[in-house]
Amino acid sequence: MDMTRLRSLLYLPANRPSAIAKARTLAADAVILDLEDAVQSDAKADARAAAVATALDRGWGDRALFLRVNGIGTPWHGDDLAAAQTQGFAGIVVPKVDTAVEATDVVKRAGGRPVLAMIETPAGVINAPAIAATPGVAGLISGMADLAKALNCGVDAHRTPLLYSLSAIVLAARAAGVACFDGVCTDYRNEVAFRAEAGQGKLLGFDGKTLVHPSQVDPCNAVFSPTAEEVAHAEAMIAAYQAALSAGRGVATLDGQMVEILHVEQARRLLARV
Repeated sequence: MDMTRLRSLLYLPANRPSAIAKARTLAADAVILDLEDAVQSDAKADARAAAVATALDRGWGDRALFLRVNGIGTPWHGDDLAAAQTQGFAGIVVPKVDTAVEATDVVKRAGGRPVLAMIETPAGVINAPAIAATPGVAGLISGMADLAKALNCGVDAHRTPLLYSLSAIVLAARAAGVACFDGVCTDYRNEVAFRAEAGQGKLLGFDGKTLVHPSQVDPCNAVFSPTAEEVAHAEAMIAAYQAALSAGRGVATLDGQMVEILHVEQARRLLARV
């Protein structure tokens, strides 16, 4: 699976059958069954069993199904990793990965499942390049709520205090050639705010965004999908460049702008994403 093609990744409590049933009707590219924040301590074992049953039940179509395990060092982490190896799970989401050593240990215990490492702490941001480069890590997910708490910073509508960290996560992922996903927008009743935050994430370079509510799926897909105008421009760039090559030139122009091979490669990536 090419993780960079995922736009919308919806978190669901693993022990909420009604939410899971609804998710099967949504256009989310991926569903993340959550055993961590969404599940109380005394319900962890039952939620894990429910997640395994859900994975075995299939019926997810083209949606990728992930399991978010409890964090490294918690009493549930080992059993969660074992459960994540159930047939039907496309990968494992691991919270608060702080070092490449931790990432390596998780990968070794993941049974070959791809790992999405959550970057949620100052140490995680600083070590993001090494974490992303760990073999078996397929992508990074930003966790800005926990990071903001750790930084003791305020957060405005533009996420200004977190922009360095968000960009650092994108840089680390791109350097390692893995996917990267923006964190959640908890103001799920405010579609305008969500679209603005998702648009910012796309502008920064994220492949997609993690979600906390079904109402966010369609807006997320819309934001992270190429627009008709972008598709038309990409096709025009490729055509202009091919025409230039046929004429013996290595550089083309389109609407007064230079078109080089790097622009053509970007255009082809955009069309592949369509």
